[in-house]
Parts: sequence; structure tokens; C-alpha cells
Amino acid sequence: MTTINTGAASNGVSAEQAEIERQLTDQVIASFDGCENPRLRTLMQSLVKHLHAFIREVRLTEAEWNSAIAFLTEAGHITDDKRQEFILLSDVLGASMMTVAVNNEAVGNATEATVFGPFFAADAPEIPLGGDIAGGANGQPCWVEGTVTGTDGNPLPGARIEVWEADEDGFYDAQYADGRIAGRAHLYADADGNYRFWGLTPTPYPIPHDGPVGKMLEAVHRSPVRASHLHFMVTARGKRTLVTHIFVEGDPQIEIGDSVFGVKDSLIKAFEQQAPGTPTPDGRDLGDRAWTRTRFDIVLAPEGC
Repeated sequence: MTTINTGAASNGVSAEQAEIERQLTDQVIASFDGCENPRLRTLMQSLVKHLHAFIREVRLTEAEWNSAIAFLTEAGHITDDKRQEFILLSDVLGASMMTVAVNNEAVGNATEATVFGPFFAADAPEIPLGGDIAGGANGQPCWVEGTVTGTDGNPLPGARIEVWEADEDGFYDAQYADGRIAGRAHLYADADGNYRFWGLTPTPYPIPHDGPVGKMLEAVHRSPVRASHLHFMVTARGKRTLVTHIFVEGDPQIEIGDSVFGVKDSLIKAFEQQAPGTPTPDGRDLGDRAWTRTRFDIVLAPEGC
């Protein structure tokens, strides 16, 4: 059994008190020794070690402990099949991005991953190449195109591309009470690995901040606003699943800070403004509406990397 250093000398705790705390931590860690699943045993013992170290380091008060329990309870009460407050909590603490970083090691020129977010839906409708994911959602039309290849540069025909985004008011379809399906779809790359679709020009929006996570951000004077982005999840046989976004070049929120730490320089793309009347790539008539276009070439890492 590993003995835990309580750091008594640095926090002003007496040696006698430090020994009491050390013994408790060792006792709790040892309680998991009989776990037959080695990975679960490692997870639980490490969790106890770090959790106890945090409590000792900050000298957590009982009032603060009660507040933390109330916070988690409220997060549980507000969570339902359309809203996941614990994912929001993980996101704003950077835990989601750290998990992404640990599980998506850099491989050559593979596209970087970022956070999944709480608004993915597995039943998004299929659209043909060049189709429209908006589904009636409000926003400026945006033409998105690119290729899907492996790190060897070979195209990946039939790669499945899931895309989803908020409308110009900053809401995903799941945040509306009418059951709409909008701003999301899936499509497949063609024989040459190419894909294309119409979406909406991304705009900044706040994560849901009417619950406990929002109250926490307000208390520490942090903005709930996310940088403008469009979600992708891309899968192909023999390749590591990619979950990522692209962000809008020139969006001031990128400099201010993304509330879930999801921005990576390689994922910032130019969304080129097109004046009303500019011919569209597929001949679509947009009347007197302005639109944008962007290109996102996707590179998938080999499976198991």
C-alpha cells in the first residue's frame, strides 16, 4: 500500500493531524484492493488519492462541502434527455478537452479533435451531397466543402460525416420545446472522398447558463459564450473516429476566450462572405441574400492510434 504525503509542513497542519489524515486516505485507498478489475481499481484509488489531496490542500470547510453537494444535486435535477449539465460542467472545467487530448494523440497530419458538446443527436436525417442541414433554422446560408482522406493522402469514399450547429439565435434544435429537427444531418463522402453541403454561418452563443454551471461561471466572472463553430463527427472503416469543430476566422470571441477551451489554431477557417447575387457553387438561387463559403479538408488517423 502506498503511503500518501499529506504536505503537512506546507499547510500549517500539525504532524499529529497530518498523520490522522494520512491514515484515513490510506484506509480508503486500501478498501479498493479487493477489486478484481485492475482498471477500475486504479481509477478508484487514484480518484481517492487526488480528491483527498484536494480537500487537504484547500482545507475544505464543511459549509463548502455542503455547497458542493447542493451544486451536484442541482446539476442532477436539471439534467434530462435533452440537457446534460454534467457535460457542461466537464466542459467549462477543461476536463472534456483534457480527455480529448489524452485520447487523441497527434498522428502526422491528422485533423485535431475537440469537445463533443451536449447537443449531438444520433438520429439526424441523411442529406445528399450538396443538401441543406438547416431544416428551416434561422441563419445566413453557408456552403461547406472539403475532402476526407487518411494520413497517407488517400481518399476515404463513403466516410460518414455528421454535422450539427446552433441557429443564428444561439440555440440548437434540442433546446426548443416543439421537437424540431434542424441544424443537423449526416451525409457520405463520394467516391473521391469529397463532401459538400449547405449549412448556416456559425455565430457566437452562450452555453446554457440558467443552471448551476451558469451560476458558477457568474460567481467567478467567466463568460459562458462559445466561439462561433460548426460540429463534425467523421467515421470511416479502419480510421479513428474524429469529433471536432471548425471555428470562424476573425471571430472576436476567439481572442476573448471560448468557454469550453475548444479552439485550436488548425481548426480556425476562413468563412468568405459572398455578396447578394454571387453565383453559388451548385446554382442555388438565394435571391438577395448574402452567404458565406468555407473549406474544411478532413484527415483521419488510423484506428488504434
